[in-house]
Amino acid sequence: MRIRLAYGESGLDIEVDPAVTTVVEPVHHEVAADQAAVLRAALRDPVAGPPLRERVRPGQTVAISACDGTRPQPRHLMIPAILAELDGVVRLDDIVILVATGTHRGNSDAELRRMFGGEVVDSVRIVNHDARDRRRLAWMGTFGAGVPVWLNREWTEADVRITTGFVEPHFFAGFSGGPKLVAPGLAALETVLVLHDASRIGDPRATWGVIHGNPVHDDVRAIAEATGVTFAFDVVLNRGQEVVAAFGGDLLPMHAAATALARRIAMREVGAPFDVVVTTNSGFPLDQNLYQAVKGMSAAYQVLKPGGVIVCAAECRDGFPDHGSYREVLASAASPRALLEAISARTETVPDQWQVQIQARIQAASRVVMHTSHLSDADLAAAHLEQTADISATVAEALAAAGPAARLCVLPEGPQTIPYLAGRAL
Repeated sequence: MRIRLAYGESGLDIEVDPAVTTVVEPVHHEVAADQAAVLRAALRDPVAGPPLRERVRPGQTVAISACDGTRPQPRHLMIPAILAELDGVVRLDDIVILVATGTHRGNSDAELRRMFGGEVVDSVRIVNHDARDRRRLAWMGTFGAGVPVWLNREWTEADVRITTGFVEPHFFAGFSGGPKLVAPGLAALETVLVLHDASRIGDPRATWGVIHGNPVHDDVRAIAEATGVTFAFDVVLNRGQEVVAAFGGDLLPMHAAATALARRIAMREVGAPFDVVVTTNSGFPLDQNLYQAVKGMSAAYQVLKPGGVIVCAAECRDGFPDHGSYREVLASAASPRALLEAISARTETVPDQWQVQIQARIQAASRVVMHTSHLSDADLAAAHLEQTADISATVAEALAAAGPAARLCVLPEGPQTIPYLAGRAL
């Protein structure tokens, strides 16, 4: 049986035995017949509260938070829809778009043009958030379970603050979108380090599809509520990264409605764990580095037998990446188990520790084999990972080693579909 995996921009085919294979994919939803009309309706007929245009007055300044280039948000559709609604109320000179990078690198001009479209880039000021530049951060106070909060100063000083994003299950925050476009998206490094510390990330409730009672999302939500969002605007996408539905309005009711649909589309129950799971990181732009590919590994791990094998296909055109400390932290211990012990012994969180912590937990309990186009075998070995040039052959070998009753699960869209074992509370 041939299966097409989401990989880079072109995809990747593998051959597997249909007799032992279960394919888990998102529920298919057709793209909205008129995406622009769906977006406009969400701004004019929100889930809760008045329409966007009624929340803005002439002369006010507006800050719009948007996802960075590692996320497939349809910014080229969402931002023009907002600008059209604000036309005649506020001047373009009084609007700033803030790229909610969190601790990621900023996006280049060429990337911004692909993300937003040339017309938006040429007419509206766009600023990459920098979590490490204290001059651009404002102290807001302590919120949630003791989180010290600094946020982007242009965001906090704007009269009107609009979040834009897309909603899908998230591997430790429960779901993306909504309040995450405030923190960690526009937060200081110090804030993110607390939000993503070992105790929060290590909590079993910090996982796919869980919001309330999830210590990460509880604090993210508390920060956004306390610091204020004027209007929130999220979409749910299909496997083609096209708009299925749009939601607008007051932050929390809007996000609740969006997550309900995302859960129905993306989360699939399975009856029993598998010996081998093939996964991806949903293709470009999500699979552009190994750091992001941990999400694909985590999706697979949800339904893997102890000691099983994960095969993850991620192009990794941006490497580890080289910015940040992710590569250094991964290579700082002799094994994944030693990494977990070192993280547990630390009194302070270091940048990228959260991703390493999740990855090390997976690798300590299973064998993880990568297929990439831009990382060498030596690169991956330093991260305690293997590489395969032939996914089909590796899968066949792993199944044979597991015995005659071995079973395979394939997640062609990676974390766009989150499998979970029957009986798990969501």
